[in-house]
Amino acid sequence: MLFNSWQYLLFFPFVVLLYFLIPGKIKNIWLLIASYYFYMGWNAKYVILLLFTTIVTYTGALILDKYRKRWILLLTVAANFSILFYFKYVQFAWDNVERVCRCMRIPFESRTFDIMLPVGISFFTFQAIGYTIDVYRKDIYAEKKFLKYALFVSFFPQLVAGPIERSKNLLKQLDKTYTFSYGRMKEGLLLILWGFFLKLVIADRAAIFVDTIFSDTRQYAGLYIPAAVIIFAFQIYCDFSGYSIIAMGSARILGLQLMDNFNAPYFSESVSEFWRRWHISLSSWFRDYLYIPLGGSRKGTKRTCLNLMIVFLASGLWHGAAWSYVVWGGLNGGFQVLSKITDNLRKYIKRMLGIRENSFSHRLLRTILTFLLVDFTWLFFRINGLKEGVYALKSIVTGFNPWILTDESLFQCGLDRRNFQLLMLAIGVLLIADYSKFRGISIHKKILEQDFWFRWLVFAGGTLFVIIFGIWGGNYDAKSFIYFQF
Repeated sequence: MLFNSWQYLLFFPFVVLLYFLIPGKIKNIWLLIASYYFYMGWNAKYVILLLFTTIVTYTGALILDKYRKRWILLLTVAANFSILFYFKYVQFAWDNVERVCRCMRIPFESRTFDIMLPVGISFFTFQAIGYTIDVYRKDIYAEKKFLKYALFVSFFPQLVAGPIERSKNLLKQLDKTYTFSYGRMKEGLLLILWGFFLKLVIADRAAIFVDTIFSDTRQYAGLYIPAAVIIFAFQIYCDFSGYSIIAMGSARILGLQLMDNFNAPYFSESVSEFWRRWHISLSSWFRDYLYIPLGGSRKGTKRTCLNLMIVFLASGLWHGAAWSYVVWGGLNGGFQVLSKITDNLRKYIKRMLGIRENSFSHRLLRTILTFLLVDFTWLFFRINGLKEGVYALKSIVTGFNPWILTDESLFQCGLDRRNFQLLMLAIGVLLIADYSKFRGISIHKKILEQDFWFRWLVFAGGTLFVIIFGIWGGNYDAKSFIYFQF
């Protein structure tokens, strides 16, 4: 079930209505039933995987709470990773073993595994594993109530695309009984409206342009590709953050507070800052459960650089079973390693040139450079395979066609002039909102502080705008949220 579907627009109000009508003791049971129904909307049989992950981590945590043996933790984590490996990486691993054997002239049977990737498996697996590690570390006690823990793993707003919630946040909130709140409803509806704007007006409109160019990089060579990559940077941001914000809004109406998964990432002044602002739940997961246990930055520069590369290569594999994702992760890690290695040199050059680090011009330059570096990595995230990525890079260098920026050629790549201009206008609105957030100003809260008539004018006007200019309707082919595939 997609957020941007009529099914969800019927499903969610029904869930909310019944949630606030039934007694407090069975509210969580109702949310658990709704969550499993929500997940079964994609493929009912895969709900068994969700249940398996829940049972294994619930049981493992109870045992760890009593005995706290490392081998119990490793066994519990391995059981979950084995399922993730089978559904997500077995074909990738088999193909690479076959490729190595072919190079070494060792006979090896080719095989194709007909496996459908369960929606959101990486998200709920990581959330459950994080809970198990928290119990092992004594950060929390093992949850004794199975149904409550099952709801923590399967809570439908954030089940299939995050944020990857921590037990110390979401699980504890499930102890409380929530009654209807008009204030929470206003806050939640405004978040949902903003999420739909990001998804339907920006992300799905940008997808038309991006998909057109990346479907045939031979025809759309040269500067078409950088144009598509830049727009893809906003597509994936609005697609993923849009989902997270709708999830936050849905949860808020029910009384629960999910973590903010994005914090104006494209205003970052370094790649490391970008990753503190982008997909915060995953970045913090890798920091707490991989980077710090590896030694973090406590064992010298060389070890820090190695740990960074391990984390970002793992992050690349988390996103997809393809070498292009590994390259994407490696580039993001490599940029941060390069920054650490050259830190003293850059400081020396700045002193020599009299550059003030806090000056507007220097910060603007750092922001633009960071965006370009991150945007360069998005090419390998979006491209259809590593070989295609190499070809695209060659095409950018060798294809000389700057005239496409002025002769309206870009208006013939799936979006006409009106829709292209509307996309640019919507991205401008996004940047204004994000810059305000970057400066510590919450437009969302400012709107909620206004008088009744103004708030509902914003609600009504925003809803009408999304309905009129959102990419949907009779001929609309609903786009799944990009991060569903991870």
